[in-house]
Order: sequence, then structure tokens, then C-alpha cells
Amino acid sequence: MNDHPTVSIVTPSYNQAAYLERTILSVLGQDYPDIEYIIMDGGSTDGSAEIIQRYADRLAYWESSKDKGQTDAINRGFSHARGGILAWLNSDDILYPHAVSEAVEFLMEHPDCGLVYGNCDFIDAEDRVIGRFNARQTDHKKLTQGYVHIPQQASFWRADLWERVGPLDDSIYFAMDYDLWLRLAEVSDIRYLPGERPWAAFRLHADAKTIAEDDRCWPDMLRIHKRNGGSVFSVIYAKYCLRKILGPMIRYRRRKSFGG
Repeated sequence: MNDHPTVSIVTPSYNQAAYLERTILSVLGQDYPDIEYIIMDGGSTDGSAEIIQRYADRLAYWESSKDKGQTDAINRGFSHARGGILAWLNSDDILYPHAVSEAVEFLMEHPDCGLVYGNCDFIDAEDRVIGRFNARQTDHKKLTQGYVHIPQQASFWRADLWERVGPLDDSIYFAMDYDLWLRLAEVSDIRYLPGERPWAAFRLHADAKTIAEDDRCWPDMLRIHKRNGGSVFSVIYAKYCLRKILGPMIRYRRRKSFGG
């Protein structure tokens, strides 16, 4: 890996024109010199393709065509990637300008580390910070128990590991990142880099999967947990039971907060 390894970032998108340009600009505005940016749009009908076209000369690859969903779009995006470090950023989230350079610096200084992740803000539709993701150090054993704590938006990993453990399982609708973290942690060290500055922002809004389809997350999480040897006597099952009890109140508060 040279002094400035190429970082390949994939953005999967479908009908997110309200936020897509902010996502694109957050990647193109990085202070790191060698980024390969790939956008995979699923055939949006809301003007997303026109937004992407405005930046086409700064993209390594893009397309707007029907796909099998977000996971499929990410996998197909990485099939075009040539960088030594990989990440994906959903089309309503953003990277802060220093994120890529700080992640690369850490990976270059720690060759034993396969994945590094930093802090991540929660933001609303107008980019206002409304909270902070509960990121903390985890490992393969803790991940199997349900201690995830890895913000996908602020995560970067080595491409050679993707060649070993990828692609994403496209039968998973919601928790494909959890599945990937388990695979990466099984073959490599993963590190949390707290720092004073978060690396990314996770947008919460009424149409986001996290808000609109939260009830689809837990079946995915539990299926992944079980196929990795997880027990019903685990933290993740305890969280699931608690969520079942509190779910109606949580969904009501989210709909009220985000206008859903």
C-alpha cells in the first residue's frame, strides 16, 4: 500500500433526492487526495439521476438502473472498486471532511488492523445534530453476543479483507453491516478510534429505513446471531425482548419527532 492508498466509497441510493447532494458533496469535499467515488442508484424517479449527473466528471463510476435493493447495490458498487480501503455511505448520510484522512492514517500506522471506525453524530433532515451514536470498542466475541456499537457510516476496512469475506449477503434487508462486521472481526483486528471529532453523521428522518422499517431490523439481527452460534441467553435476545415491550412507544415517539 502506498503513502496515499486509494479509498473507494460506494453510495447506494433510491429516491433520496432530498438528501443525495449533501451526501455527494460530503465525499467530494474530503481533505484526502485519492478517493474513488461510486454511486449506484436503483432507478430513482425523483430527480436523483439528474443530481448525480451534475457531478459525473468527479465520479469513478455511476449508474441508475433497477437493482435488487440496497445490499445488491452495495455489492455491485464494490465490484467496480479498485481502492485498497473501502467504505459505503448511504444516500442520506454524510462524512465530515477529515474522516477519510484520519481513517487512512490509522490503518497505515496499524497494519494489524483490518477495520477502523470512529464516532458518528445523529442529524435530522436539516443537518442539525440531535445526538451521538453509542460507538465503543467491540470484538468478534462481543459482536456475537450483540454488542455491535459500530457505526457503519464511520467505518473503513481493507479491500483485501473484503476479497476474503465479501460480498454482503443480499438476503439480508436491514442488518447487512452487522453480518459484515462479524466476518471481518473473525479474521482481523477491529479498532474504535474515539477522537474528539466524529467522522460521520447518520441522518434520522421519516423516510429513513431506521425509522420507517425498524421492525424489520430485529429479525435480521437475530438470524445473523443464530447462524454465528449465538444463544437465546444473550444480550441481543434481551435487547430484542425489551424492544418488543417498548416498541410501540418507541415507534410513536419517532413518528412524532420525524413527522412520519
